[in-house]
Amino acid sequence: MKPVKAEGFQPLATRMRPISLEEFVGQSHVLGQGKPLRRAIEQGILHSMILWGPPGTGKTTLAQLMAAKTHARFERLSAIFSGVKDIRKAVEEAKLARAQENKATILFIDEVHRFNKAQQDVFLPYVEDGTFILIGATTENPSFELNNALLSRTRVYVLKSLSEDELLSVLQHALKDKERGLGSLSLTFPEELQRLLVQAADGDARQVLNLLEIIADLAQEQKNQLTVTADLLAEVLQVSLRRFDKQGEAFYDQISALHKSVRGSAPDAALYWLARMLDGGCDPLYIARRVVRMASEDIGLADTRSLELALNACQVYERLGSPEGELAIAQAIVYLACAPKSNALYLAYNAARQDAKAQGSFEVPMHLRNAPTALMKKLGYGKMYRYAHNEPEGYAAGESYFPEDLKPRRYYHPTNRGLEAKIAERLAYFHELDKKKNK
Repeated sequence: MKPVKAEGFQPLATRMRPISLEEFVGQSHVLGQGKPLRRAIEQGILHSMILWGPPGTGKTTLAQLMAAKTHARFERLSAIFSGVKDIRKAVEEAKLARAQENKATILFIDEVHRFNKAQQDVFLPYVEDGTFILIGATTENPSFELNNALLSRTRVYVLKSLSEDELLSVLQHALKDKERGLGSLSLTFPEELQRLLVQAADGDARQVLNLLEIIADLAQEQKNQLTVTADLLAEVLQVSLRRFDKQGEAFYDQISALHKSVRGSAPDAALYWLARMLDGGCDPLYIARRVVRMASEDIGLADTRSLELALNACQVYERLGSPEGELAIAQAIVYLACAPKSNALYLAYNAARQDAKAQGSFEVPMHLRNAPTALMKKLGYGKMYRYAHNEPEGYAAGESYFPEDLKPRRYYHPTNRGLEAKIAERLAYFHELDKKKNK
């Protein structure tokens, strides 16, 4: 029979939290034998640090293990619920413990990136004088979210999502452990279904244990034995668990991967990242807008149909929605990935913008000014302007269209790819005409 949860019951993920480094699963790149962080923990010599990694990778557990191994006080604050008052209280308690008990304090700050700059500055003198050892946990890139003064006083350790094999080890340990886990339930859980659960947890050990606990609670009894079936697993996993924080680093990493796959002429990889983003809940219209940007930035005039197709994909999605509109976005992405590439237009535009910003407000040359009134004509507006359509081949050879005080520039350098090869030939021909005219 399934046990009745008594008052004071703890979730499975809490009960199964590792109590030693030997139980800790994953992060061998920083905790493997001989690694500096492991040596520091084993020798009881710690330093302030930032643990940066996705959810369920062991940030809180690792901090607690450090405190236990070094016999330090463990003080925990959450940046979501705490303020400067709470920080100052923790400081006073750390000072008292050091003075009266000669005991070090580890101050663990969960979601440390949520503290603003003023709150982060409060830590600085106490980290520096050793009042406490600061361990901050964050799922966001600390170089963006933490100020430089705090980063300079800490060391950043990057924790990685657990592999499927590592998650499977966590799950199976929980299934076998009779004291803290589910070993007393005699739960029948076929390994092929275990692997499906592990895949759904997406590298998050806490998630895999939370899902396991839900499954165990819902498992139907068959012949005095709890059994996990494919139908039960499908019922529990019906909500997508893919990591996709719309304001976080995973979001920008994935759109970057999509853009670079298109730029690198890799349609299959581009489709994969598109599918990942859509699976994670990204707004398809956001992706469609970025595809329009790709058409101008990475293809430009090498294939003018790219921009048209990208815009069409936006319109199709706006009119039809999902899933028809998503297919149009996929079509545009594959076309762009296969199209000839050129960033000549992108570079030209940026160079022109830089000149416009740096060179000041030069006057428009008189011959390029419009002259809608008699006074303007009398003042010379539009005088000596050469109407290109009246010139041989529709081109006013030798004419300058730049301000008089600005030496003519060459911003646009077309490539020899796609349509730009033809554009390059035509511009080269015009340049030769200019040379002959100016001799």
